[in-house]
Amino acid sequence: QVQLVESGGGLVQAGGSLRLSCAASGRTFSSYHIGWFRQAPGKEREFVAAISSSGSITRYPDSVKGRFTISRDNAKNTVYLQMNSLKPEDTAVYYCAADLKYYSVTTYRADYWGQGTQVTVSS
Repeated sequence: QVQLVESGGGLVQAGGSLRLSCAASGRTFSSYHIGWFRQAPGKEREFVAAISSSGSITRYPDSVKGRFTISRDNAKNTVYLQMNSLKPEDTAVYYCAADLKYYSVTTYRADYWGQGTQVTVSS
């Protein structure tokens, strides 16, 4: 079992940057693939980024490609989401998710989810 805690959200001006962290408990963290999702008010949850258990494979939707970077430090049981060139439309609650199947962390089917961290981008 994995418990996930997101942090690093906040208020930033358009064009600015934030780095989100997803800290995980459990000794098997390095076996889990991790995904980031976001949900804005009144909208469906949206896939943002995914990283394989080893960190060798990453994936992004076109909406964030080139602006967001996902990385992980398995020694620290932490996954990061570096967000640059932020736009007002990036405003949402950001969640990380974990699963033993890579496909599951690119969809809504991941087994484990954090509570989320709010990101607000002002124009």
